[in-house]
Amino acid sequence: MNRNIASALAMGTATAAAAIAAAAITCGTAFAESPTIETTPFVSSLSRDEVNAELKVPYPGGNPWAGRYDMFPRTSTTTTSEQAQSAYKMSRDEANALNSEDGGSAYFLKSATRSGANPSATMGGPAR
Repeated sequence: MNRNIASALAMGTATAAAAIAAAAITCGTAFAESPTIETTPFVSSLSRDEVNAELKVPYPGGNPWAGRYDMFPRTSTTTTSEQAQSAYKMSRDEANALNSEDGGSAYFLKSATRSGANPSATMGGPAR
């Protein structure tokens, strides 16, 4: 019985202390800082007309603030879809290994052992 009372008192004290601390933190006032006043005058390297003329030159991919701005315009390629699919299928094991939980280290260890290379040197360990 005494343990329950002591435990309840300790818990009540801790709760009250937490409530008082939270109230003290939230009741504080915030003050804005003074603005930074720049004292050095700005000297432009271009005239107003030069800036206006520069703004009228169109962007290479179109207006970046437009809804249909293409940052990376498509370029022509000689690779066909079938070539890309076959290249992926040939490297599918490596792609799956690199996306696995160990990041492909087991795959690279296995491939180094098959090729006859020193696996510890391949994996970044000291050469034996």
